[in-house]
Amino acid sequence: MHGTPHLVSDVMTQRVVALGRSATFKDIVKAIRQWNVSALPVVGEENRVVGVVSEADLLRKEEFRGGDPDRYDRLDRLSDLVKAGAVTAEELMTAPAVTVRANDTLGQAARTMARAKVKRLPVVSDEGTLLGIVSRSDLLKVFLRDDEDIAEEIRDEVVAHLFPAPPEPVRVEVHDGVVRLTGRVRDTTLVPVVSRLILGIEGVVDVDCALAGPPRVPDLDPDLPEGDTARWPWRAGSIT
Repeated sequence: MHGTPHLVSDVMTQRVVALGRSATFKDIVKAIRQWNVSALPVVGEENRVVGVVSEADLLRKEEFRGGDPDRYDRLDRLSDLVKAGAVTAEELMTAPAVTVRANDTLGQAARTMARAKVKRLPVVSDEGTLLGIVSRSDLLKVFLRDDEDIAEEIRDEVVAHLFPAPPEPVRVEVHDGVVRLTGRVRDTTLVPVVSRLILGIEGVVDVDCALAGPPRVPDLDPDLPEGDTARWPWRAGSIT
């Protein structure tokens, strides 16, 4: 729906493989290999997410194999050493799990993923029940949105509201997610505003806003030069 950001529930994978607390080390490795994922959620009672086991957690066992950790490792990497000796999901998992809600926006999920430095996140209900998984590639699906669909939303939700009666029609063109606006508007102070609003629309890659002010009327604007008023080639990179 126009004006509504895509939600995690729109792009998440609902078919999820989860681990029980007692899943063994080898079973976890097999599941990660079979499903070609980098991490798996661990669930407890009533399918509530209690942690996540990642490839990094499993690799601690190989990292410390056959070695005698020095004093620095024993003090600074105590949790890693504990995981090196773990044999079940409950011992291996990182807890509490970093999760997102199904009704979070894609922007919220992307920020959570970036802060946690992970590639995928369990999606949970308000009660913490596992609903799905969202990955980096899932969040990028929004950029597959049809260009004309993006253009229609911009015309309906942005241009029509900010420029209801322009002196010249505002043309909206979208190619591969890049938006270009041309035409004339009465209030050029709104050019930065329209650029910001368009950048907030799902699927937009960049904005080239080349809107001009109203044409000069010689008898009323004697001090203005002949021809068009100044143009504002406003690109996304210019926004601060």
